[in-house]
Amino acid sequence: MTVPLPPLPPVPEEGYRPGGRSLVDLVDREQRRLLELADRATDPDAAPQRLGEVVEVLTATVSRHLSAEEQYLFPAVRAAVPDASAAVDREIGAAGELLTALKALAGPADPALAEVADRIRRHVARAAALLAPLREVATEAELIRLGNRWEIAGEAAPTRPHPGTPATPPWNRIVEPAVGVVDKVRDAVTGRPTYPSDLIPPED
Repeated sequence: MTVPLPPLPPVPEEGYRPGGRSLVDLVDREQRRLLELADRATDPDAAPQRLGEVVEVLTATVSRHLSAEEQYLFPAVRAAVPDASAAVDREIGAAGELLTALKALAGPADPALAEVADRIRRHVARAAALLAPLREVATEAELIRLGNRWEIAGEAAPTRPHPGTPATPPWNRIVEPAVGVVDKVRDAVTGRPTYPSDLIPPED
């Protein structure tokens, strides 16, 4: 290991190269997805029923994304890039405010949706700025191992905003999967869409 990353499973042997995708690639893909969903959620020409589904998926995607960030990206940046600690703290606070704003939305017709979409865009820009220095100091193998943990965390994460849950390890790694189970049961019972693949592609 070249940088003091958060706890990860032990490396089986020296020279081990893990399989999987880099944290950088995963975060970049999810950030582009968030920006696309934010644009679709604020499209004035979207049909009301379709818009409601987009907002549901946006909410679930943001909830999963922030959970994975707080479990792995932010701790990794804090550990590997000491000068970024203050920025990490600010972003954790901003993430809590974003979850609170998402939870307060009354639906796709809520005028606050435009501000929530702007919050998402600003978050993406700031998180990308935090990821850049981590990419400079971490090895590709370390980024892949973090990416593997990110994917696991995202799949187990809540699909609804819970701004009151712990936002830093170790407690968020315990609480978030438990809350995620409850959310997924509610999603299954209600038939709520939670992934972009659940949506009908936007019309040209």
